Amino acid sequence: MKFAVYLPTRSQSEPLPVLYFLSGLTCTEENFMAKAGAQQFAAKYNVILVAPDTSPRGAGIPGEDEDWDFGTGAGFYVDATQEPWRSHYQMYSYVTQELPALIAENFPVRADRQGIFGHSMGGHGALVCALRNPDQYRSVSAFAPIVAPTRVPWGKKAFSNYLGADQEAWRLYDASELVLSTQLQHPILIDQGTADNFLEKQLMPQVFEQACARAGQSLTLRMQDGYDHSYYFISTFIEDHIRHHAELLWSRD
Repeated sequence: MKFAVYLPTRSQSEPLPVLYFLSGLTCTEENFMAKAGAQQFAAKYNVILVAPDTSPRGAGIPGEDEDWDFGTGAGFYVDATQEPWRSHYQMYSYVTQELPALIAENFPVRADRQGIFGHSMGGHGALVCALRNPDQYRSVSAFAPIVAPTRVPWGKKAFSNYLGADQEAWRLYDASELVLSTQLQHPILIDQGTADNFLEKQLMPQVFEQACARAGQSLTLRMQDGYDHSYYFISTFIEDHIRHHAELLWSRD
């Protein structure tokens, strides 16, 4: 698996907090680093950025390259339990365990100060990782996340193939279900464009908003007028997100 890392200059003299970005469907480890304009703000707020790929590549699984929204480039940040995906598609464990261990071993990070954010499928992944590991991540945010994957076509397609027919297993990867039983001590920030073509059918931010209200989870959901699902949207609000993370990552306990 490939990943991209950005090291601010200050990392040459001391370890820094680390912020993981999970990308969306069809992306690689390069998209965020090339298009979001995040490095200038990572340097400004002194956080290390890490962007992993979105799935294994070249696993040799029949059908892995047939659909743009499943298989290659679409790991959905789950640990697959179904054949033939289970032998390679362990993206949840990779993001929460294997990759952080690798980063801590090879880069000057403060492993006790991790944040996570993402876009679309990656926003789903970031929320799930944070909610399932509240002691690991000190901050979380998302751009146009898939917040209720058990209810939408993208999620149903991925989960039925990766996780099988038991929909109880799906709930472990649905932020709108997880937040009802696990609340975070820190606030969640979500930006969503009102002109996003996927808003009503695939993203459904109101479901997560309602779940957070029921659970008492602090959430800032900003509906950004006229913005779509693209990296222009992300680049416009990326400083807000990195600042959100930096304030929590650098805060004293």
